[in-house]
Amino acid sequence: LKVGAIVLFLVLGVLAIVGWLPDTDPVGLANLTGQGGFLPNGWSGVVSGVLAVVFAFGGLEVVTIAAAESDDPARNVARAVRSAVWRILLFYVGSMLVIVTLLPWTSMEPGESPYVAVLDAIGVPAAGQIMNVVVFVALLSALNANLYGSSRMVFSLAERGEAPKGLLKVSGGGVPRRAVLASVAFGFVSVLLNLKWPDSVFLSMLNAVGAVLLFVWGLIAVSELRLRRRIEREAPETLTLRMWGFPWLTWVALAAMGAVLVLMLCDAGARPQVLWSAGATGAVLLVAWARELRARRD
Repeated sequence: LKVGAIVLFLVLGVLAIVGWLPDTDPVGLANLTGQGGFLPNGWSGVVSGVLAVVFAFGGLEVVTIAAAESDDPARNVARAVRSAVWRILLFYVGSMLVIVTLLPWTSMEPGESPYVAVLDAIGVPAAGQIMNVVVFVALLSALNANLYGSSRMVFSLAERGEAPKGLLKVSGGGVPRRAVLASVAFGFVSVLLNLKWPDSVFLSMLNAVGAVLLFVWGLIAVSELRLRRRIEREAPETLTLRMWGFPWLTWVALAAMGAVLVLMLCDAGARPQVLWSAGATGAVLLVAWARELRARRD
């Protein structure tokens, strides 16, 4: 439903841009160059947008976890990564391009959905109700994907001895049911805590999670730099999925993530996310270091 809605939105948007819908005139680039020109408020708006995009794409790596459980992991992981790239370009970047082309940036109101605003502008009836249904389905899909990813992470932690061994029990179909139930239970606990302290719990969790995404992606990039060189030396035949542009593209990605962290530190609203995330990451690394020392002594 959500993919179909975005595809329909893109089709209607392109038709409206070229003036092929009833009662519409070609828009051209007027909304991109007018009202103060391109980037009318400078790069500060770009910075805020980048921070929002980073948070929105958190958990994208779940697609590789799902592919790794398939019958042909090497092939399906590569396919999942490639499909994620073109889906982002088409659905996210494409829809944003349609929105900023059709609507002047001065017409947007805080809290108003830009998708609903576009559909209203081109005369789609009941646009708000339609998008509310789509958003609700999208939220359920995101919840399902995150429960899947969190349960597999809990199972992985239990395999390494970093979570209770009882979470390793799986069903006949290989589903880690106890890990799934544990993830659901923690989800309900967080909901109850948010009901009790609505002004603090969600904000604290958001601040703790924000920059952690960048730290996680950074660790993934560093792991690729180290592990790929090792595999190329020791067992090159097992390296079936090769990232193009290695290692330069990986270094570019690390530099980009570092730049985003610097921008977050320079932004008063985002600075707490970096500090909370750095504290949470530091605590995890400290525990891991202590466990490693104890394992070496034993």
